[in-house]
Amino acid sequence: MPNKISLIKCNTLTFTKTYNSIMKKLVFLLFIISGITAQAQDKKWTLKECVEYALENNISIKQSELNLEATDAERLAALGNFLPSLNASSSVAKNTGLSFNPTTNQPETVTFLSASGNLNMGYTLFDGLRNIRQSQRAKISQLSSQYQLAKMQDDISLFVANSYLQVILSKANLKVLKSQNEVTKQQIKQTQELADAGVLPQGDVLDIVATDANEVQGIVAAENTIQIGLISLAQLLLIKDYANFDLVDEDYNIVDQGVAGKTVEEIIDAAREVRSEIKIEEQNVELALKDLQLARANYMPRLTAFFGYNTRFTNASSFVNEVDADNPIEITQIGYVEGTGQAVLSAIPNFNTVEVGADPFFNQLYLNDGISYGLSLNIPIFNGFTARSNVMRSMVNLERSKYQLEQAELDLESSVYQAFIDAEGALKSYDAALKALESQELAYEYAQERYSVGIINALDFSQSKLRYDNAIINSNRAKYDYIFKLKVLEFYFGIPISEIN
Repeated sequence: MPNKISLIKCNTLTFTKTYNSIMKKLVFLLFIISGITAQAQDKKWTLKECVEYALENNISIKQSELNLEATDAERLAALGNFLPSLNASSSVAKNTGLSFNPTTNQPETVTFLSASGNLNMGYTLFDGLRNIRQSQRAKISQLSSQYQLAKMQDDISLFVANSYLQVILSKANLKVLKSQNEVTKQQIKQTQELADAGVLPQGDVLDIVATDANEVQGIVAAENTIQIGLISLAQLLLIKDYANFDLVDEDYNIVDQGVAGKTVEEIIDAAREVRSEIKIEEQNVELALKDLQLARANYMPRLTAFFGYNTRFTNASSFVNEVDADNPIEITQIGYVEGTGQAVLSAIPNFNTVEVGADPFFNQLYLNDGISYGLSLNIPIFNGFTARSNVMRSMVNLERSKYQLEQAELDLESSVYQAFIDAEGALKSYDAALKALESQELAYEYAQERYSVGIINALDFSQSKLRYDNAIINSNRAKYDYIFKLKVLEFYFGIPISEIN
C-alpha cells in the first residue's frame, strides 16, 4: 500500500501536467483570438464591399424593405376578399326576476342560467368587381415598392461611391505631398552642404526649410481630410469602429465601357428602360387608375349569401301537464240535452301540472338549435354624394399622377443631359490638367538643373516645385472627378456603380 508522501507526489505531478495542458490550450486560444482581431483591424474595404455593406445595413434601405414587406399584408388582405367570412359568438347570462326563457320563449319570474352560441358564414357574390380591382391594386403596389427599394439602393450606391472616391483622391494627394516632401528634405541636405562650402548663401537653406514646413503643414491637413472622409463614409455604412476603418490603397484607372461614345439620346432611351424613377411614376398612374375603378364600384349593387347556425341552453325548470297516475280519468259534464235538460257527461284525461327540471346540456344543444340561410342585396340609391365625390377625387388623383409621370420623364432627361455635359467637361478638364502637368514637370526638371548649378536661387526653385506639386494634385482631382462623372453617366445607362476598375 503506497504511503501518503507517494500519493501527494503523484497528485502533484498529475495536477502540474493538467495545469500545463490547460495553459497551453489557453495560450493557443488567445493566439487565435488575437490573430482574428488583428486581421479584423487590418481589413481594408474595397468599393464593392462598401456598396454591398451599405445595401445590407443602411437605415433608409431597411425602411424601404419594410415598406415592401407591408405590401405582402395588402396582397393577403386582397386575397382574403375572395374567401367566405366565418364568425362564431357565444354568451352566458344569469337572469333574475321576470325574464324570457330562451328555450320556451315564455316569461318566467325565476333565477336561471342561460347560454347561447352562433355560427355565421357570409360570402360576397358580387360587389361591382371590387375584390378583383383590390387584388390588382395590391400587385401594383408591391411592384411600386420594389422599384422604390431599387431607387433607394441606387441612390445609396451612388452616394457611397462618391464618398469612397473622395477618400481615394485625398490619399492620392497625400502620396504626392509626402513624395515631394522627401525631395524637399533631400534638397535641404544638398543646399546645406553647398552653403557650408560657400557655393550658395545661407538664405537659400532657410527658404527651403520654410518650404519644408509648409509641405509638412499640407501633409497634416491632407491626413485630417482623409480621416474626416473615412469617418463620414463609416457613418454612412453604420460602422462604429472609426479608428480601424480604412480603404484599400489602389489607383483607379479611367475605363470607358463605351458609354462616353454614345449619344445623349441613346443614354436617355436606356435610362427610361432601366431607371426606377420612371417605373415608380408609371406604377403610381396604375394605382390611381385602380383607385378610380374602386371608387366607381360604389355605384354598383352588392349581393351576398349568408348561412347561420344557433343553439341555446338554460338550467331553468319548466312546467308540463301529465296524466294523474292515481286518477287518470275524470268524469265531467260537457253539455246538456236541449229540451230535457239532461246532462251530457264525458270521460277526459285527468292532467296535473308538474315542474320538470332542465334537460342535459348536450341534449338541449341538439334540441334547441336552428339554421338560417339566404341572399342579401344592397342597392345604393342615395348616399349624400359620397360615392360621386370619391370618384371625382380619384379622377383628380389620376390626372395628377399622369402629370407627375410626365415631370419625371422631363427630370430624367434633364439629369441625363446634365450628366452627359458634366462628363464631357470633366474629360476636357482632365486633358487640360494632364497637359499642364506635363509642362510643369518639364519646368520643374529645368529649374532643378538650373538650381543645381546655382543659376536660380532657392526661392525660385521652391516656386517651381510648388507649381509642379499643384499640377499633380489638380490632375488627380480632375482624374477622379471624371471617373465619378463617367460612372454617373454609366449609371444612367444601366451599368452598376460598383464596377470601377
